[in-house]
Amino acid sequence: MADGYKDDAMLIGRAQRGDGDALDSLIRKHETRAYQYAYRLTRNAEEASDVVAEAFVRVYNAIHNFKGQSAFTTWLYRILTNCFLDIRKKERSRPFTSLESSGYNVEGELERQVEFRGRGPFEETERQAKESAMQSAVSKLPEYQRAIILMYHIEMLSYEEMAMALDLPIGTVKSRLNRARISLRESLKDQRELFSLVS
Repeated sequence: MADGYKDDAMLIGRAQRGDGDALDSLIRKHETRAYQYAYRLTRNAEEASDVVAEAFVRVYNAIHNFKGQSAFTTWLYRILTNCFLDIRKKERSRPFTSLESSGYNVEGELERQVEFRGRGPFEETERQAKESAMQSAVSKLPEYQRAIILMYHIEMLSYEEMAMALDLPIGTVKSRLNRARISLRESLKDQRELFSLVS
């Protein structure tokens, strides 16, 4: 992680001095993780691609303003989240696409929340049911709550990193995360048999 941070700092320094290859390398290094985060936010491959494309345009235009006060990835999460929220604001007038017709593939998503080691058929079926229910519940959260849940539980950002990414005080991040969890728990209340800890 420390080496990755140093590599980013070196590439950023070169990019800020006008080295286009360094900026391309920085973008290539982070584009997969950026897309995964955007896809979890949007649940739509085309929209996720739009979010990432817009985010990297903003990175390109603002790289000279990056001061290194946080990790590049933290700055990138802020840009991705803002792009996602901006795109959603523009699409408010569009008809909503249901989860059933959106055609997204949940395979591999939320894998870090569920440890899987050679379960039998019953356990695997239960795992898939839990994952599907969790995906559906997260998708129903307001966009901002969805972002904060994904940052903490999937991307494993610390409170400090989230505060920097969202440009909020740590206390506000904690309270918003708590409210998002309450909303998620409420959304899962009909799934008590699957989630024994949900009350």
